[in-house]
Amino acid sequence: MAARKFALSCPSLLEVESHSDQSLNDAGSDATFRERVDSALLDACVEGNAGAWRRLHRLCYARAAAFLRKLGVNERDLDDALQEVFVELFRYLPRFRRDAELSTWLYRICMTQARSVRRRRRISHALSRLLSSSPPATLVSTPSLPDEVVRLRVEAALSRLSEGDRAVFVLYEMEGIPGKRIAEIVDSPEASVWRRLRDARRRFRCALEAESEPRRV
Repeated sequence: MAARKFALSCPSLLEVESHSDQSLNDAGSDATFRERVDSALLDACVEGNAGAWRRLHRLCYARAAAFLRKLGVNERDLDDALQEVFVELFRYLPRFRRDAELSTWLYRICMTQARSVRRRRRISHALSRLLSSSPPATLVSTPSLPDEVVRLRVEAALSRLSEGDRAVFVLYEMEGIPGKRIAEIVDSPEASVWRRLRDARRRFRCALEAESEPRRV
């Protein structure tokens, strides 16, 4: 209860995104992130220093939000998912082993929350189908900006990947995480990571091509 109360006292997604670009990108590159999230900061967080926790929250927030989006968490569910991520981070930080990267653990927590969001969404959709007698809404094509079209097609292609393949693909191709660290994050042999990445690239390419084909009316 204390962990949830403290985590919820931190800025919301809208508050963070209303800050300057410098605030949003405070985590910086992976190397910069490791420099800023040092042992002294983690020790202060574990000791209950509220300022240190808010600093850690600010450093991790944009990184976690971007990763959750790439894992398929939509904007409607994003704020709740992020709150749960930081509840877990705060609750179990005293048990965090310093021999691993904090970002590795953060990615794992995000993957767990993304799975929870998808599970809730599937249950919600199933209940909606059972309780509603109306036919599904008809999808209507509307003009979109080219960037928006590309974004939607990439999201649709990613949604066709399995949960494991999508995580490996996003971590490597979009987050720039090396294969060895991905193996730690997904708890899988590095050889399996490269095999999954190869398969994910092929499936993503096929899915993207399918999304790019004009639909017949």
